[in-house]
Amino acid sequence: MNLEAHLGTLTQTADDTAPWRPTLYAPVEPEQRSALTELLESGAVNSVHDTCADQLEELLSARRPDWRPDADELASAVRDHLGGTSPAEYGTWAWYAWSRQLVHVLPAAEHRELRQSRNRYKITAEEQDLLSGKTVAVVGLSVGAASAVTLAQEGVGNRFRLADFDLLSLSNLNRLRASVADVGLPKVVIAARQMYEIDPYLDITVWPEGLTEENTDAFLAGGGRTDLLVEECDDMYLKVHVRERARALGIPVLMETNERGMLDVERFDLEPERPLLHGLLQGVAAAGVKKMSTREKLPHLLRILGQDEPSERLVSSLVETGKTISSWPQLASGVSLGAALVTDTARRLLLGQFTSSGRYFVDPGTLIREGAETSLAPAEPTPEPATEVASPPLLLPPGTAGATLGEEGLRRLVAHGIQAPSGGNSQPWQFVAHGEALDCRVDTAQPQTMLDFEGRATQLAIGAAVENIHLAAQASGRACQVQYFPTPADPGLVCRLTFSPAADVPRPALFDWIEHRTTNRGPGPVRPLAESHAAALRDCAAESGARLHLVTARDQLDEMGRILGAGDRLRMLSPQLHREMMNELRWDPEETRRTRDGIDVATLGFDEVDLAGVRLARQWSGLAFVRRIGGGKAFEESAAKALAASSAVGCLTVPRKGPETFVDGGRALQRLWLTATSLGLGFQPHTSLLYLFPRLESDGETGLDTTETDVLRTLRTRFAAVIPSKPDEAELMLFRLSYAPPPTARSLRRPVDSVLHFGGPPSRSGA
Repeated sequence: MNLEAHLGTLTQTADDTAPWRPTLYAPVEPEQRSALTELLESGAVNSVHDTCADQLEELLSARRPDWRPDADELASAVRDHLGGTSPAEYGTWAWYAWSRQLVHVLPAAEHRELRQSRNRYKITAEEQDLLSGKTVAVVGLSVGAASAVTLAQEGVGNRFRLADFDLLSLSNLNRLRASVADVGLPKVVIAARQMYEIDPYLDITVWPEGLTEENTDAFLAGGGRTDLLVEECDDMYLKVHVRERARALGIPVLMETNERGMLDVERFDLEPERPLLHGLLQGVAAAGVKKMSTREKLPHLLRILGQDEPSERLVSSLVETGKTISSWPQLASGVSLGAALVTDTARRLLLGQFTSSGRYFVDPGTLIREGAETSLAPAEPTPEPATEVASPPLLLPPGTAGATLGEEGLRRLVAHGIQAPSGGNSQPWQFVAHGEALDCRVDTAQPQTMLDFEGRATQLAIGAAVENIHLAAQASGRACQVQYFPTPADPGLVCRLTFSPAADVPRPALFDWIEHRTTNRGPGPVRPLAESHAAALRDCAAESGARLHLVTARDQLDEMGRILGAGDRLRMLSPQLHREMMNELRWDPEETRRTRDGIDVATLGFDEVDLAGVRLARQWSGLAFVRRIGGGKAFEESAAKALAASSAVGCLTVPRKGPETFVDGGRALQRLWLTATSLGLGFQPHTSLLYLFPRLESDGETGLDTTETDVLRTLRTRFAAVIPSKPDEAELMLFRLSYAPPPTARSLRRPVDSVLHFGGPPSRSGA
């Protein structure tokens, strides 16, 4: 037999009866299993593709992104998931008759969960569920085919209606994703097959006869009204006719024209009286277009295409159509861009995130051209600390009888005082000198923050500064008397320090550590806290009238790491707390040197990865979405990692005794911190939660929303299980201790002259 005879026995004419929908078998059902067996025995199956076990492994891993199972653990998880069902009978077998392939896939819900898992969080699970209930109609399967496939691929819609009368020709392959073996097949069949090969569970109806006057309403509303029409037909009459029916039915329309990335959006669902095609047809209806000759349609076509600013290639195409080219030219790049524009806009439209009508351009020729490139800043280097490592000014010689401090002496005492710590390095103090007395005041110009509840953090910082000044005065041979003003006429006045010469004042050992005390965020080696060091710290707290609770058990440290991590997440995802935290940070060394306050990011001890993460989290707009989806677990990792490398966690408390509680507490805290420094211990405060907890005990609002308050209340319960609280005590500071080497930099302080002022003699009222 010659070649022609052989071919004659094999060639089949492609027509619109070619199969385009897969047959699905669920072998867990006996009848379905029997039918699948018959198919396999028929010899029709050319290949079997079974990766269902791999899909299950990927599904279970995708559900637990932090899970790192070994092969045996993963196999065991798959067996548990199957629950005794045979692997071959689990899920669905999809028979693609056109390729003679039998493919094993997960059940519908799991198939979509896994297939769309990489959409998150560009699309949330809730949004994906909403989109899966939508119906999208596409008319015109040249440009429309790419849009239909991309919509299905992204999960924008689950039910599709496809209409096109045309068959694929070889010249169509310059822009349509198809095979030379598909030439001669209906375009709707090719598109449906491609969509089903992505998701065999889709619901697709094809209209191979194309759109007509008679079937338009059935196409748009038969079996339920479509939620969106993507119109890509070439026929101008049908273009207008289908819009008239879409407007009557309240269906929005998208059209991408493959010209300068032009996308038209017509929200007939929101604007039932909107003129068709933005009024560019000048009131001409479909019936009028139907009577027009090709020549008469041209002005309307040009208006639709935007005749005022056509691309130079559009002009040549219009002039040469029917002369040197046979039809309207289109490019694969334009079709792909159009599919992306349609899909992105359709998703936002169907989710209610985009409600406008109008014409939009995403023209690569305009956006990507000579001279239009974006100016890029060089990559930000790891910042160097803007700190100035220098000792406080030298002290005056020990005082003698009748000697006075004078302005210079007071400056030197205050210079030591302001080396004290403060929340966010806010330095909330002001000092006013009156002869040999020094008033310690609150800097009322500073804004109140969420973490400074009732001014407690401010008073703690002022108390720490008072202790430094007290130690410096003693080191200079002077006595220092502290007088509190529980109900001062001047609410900004916290206390007054009065100095007098005293030859018998011993030099305090802790004074020498003032210039070395700093926050140490280094991880340090995992090393137990020495008993002698723990005893020294407890004794220091007790001598100051405070109590120190130390956590050293590894399981409790791990739990505290989880608690503090959850607190960091709360702080990062609370709008106000996030704003206040970002206001504390200083990113530019020049800004740091100028303000000389806040926390220089270079002193945080972050590696490049952590620093990049903080940079990413600077803008609230991105975190607002993370909060909405219940994300942000990554913000818990830093605290957990730090606690894992800690020797202990400490919580310092003092008895509640009135307004001076936190000032005295600040003094005790400073002595404890200096003692830890003298023992070679790194000291890192973890203040957020401890400063938020009192809001739960207040009579008024917490300042947080209901969700945040509930989280805080849960963390309070967990915290108390590790470090029990006492109703008669005030919690001052939570901190971690480690044997980390000392940091190389410390935060800047404002100049002494910016916080110290000289006035007249103090008034008797303390004002």
